[in-house]
Amino acid sequence: MDLLEQSTSVKTFSLNEMNQAAEWLMEEIGEQHKIWKFYGPMGAGKTTLIKALCKAWGVEDEPTSPTYSLVNEYSGKTGTIYHFDFYRLENIEEALEIGVEDYLYQGNRCLIEWPELIEDLLPSHSPSIEIQYHGDDARTITLKK
Repeated sequence: MDLLEQSTSVKTFSLNEMNQAAEWLMEEIGEQHKIWKFYGPMGAGKTTLIKALCKAWGVEDEPTSPTYSLVNEYSGKTGTIYHFDFYRLENIEEALEIGVEDYLYQGNRCLIEWPELIEDLLPSHSPSIEIQYHGDDARTITLKK
């Protein structure tokens, strides 16, 4: 997708409204995109938002941050969901060693925290979700698709 064709939407939510944020993102992004990229500083709410998305997709288990395992797999009503956290990666080779390309191109949902290091492996049309926090509770979510 050409950058000129990229659209941006911005909304503000409280941490207690992450379920509404998840619903908004699902409506905005739709079913055609399976790989979603999540950006934001530590503690912004990336994992909290991903938990809300997983709940909306029918995941019954409690999603947890895959900071140390790098990837968690969940089963939902809409199929398999892979949740990645690449915060601790030092280089792209580490992602390749866990077989990230196999995960990305299976057609399942892939929700990726800290995707900066593997940007070259991701489809250019993948939606980007940036979360910024303002004070203790307010979160501004910027969606670029």
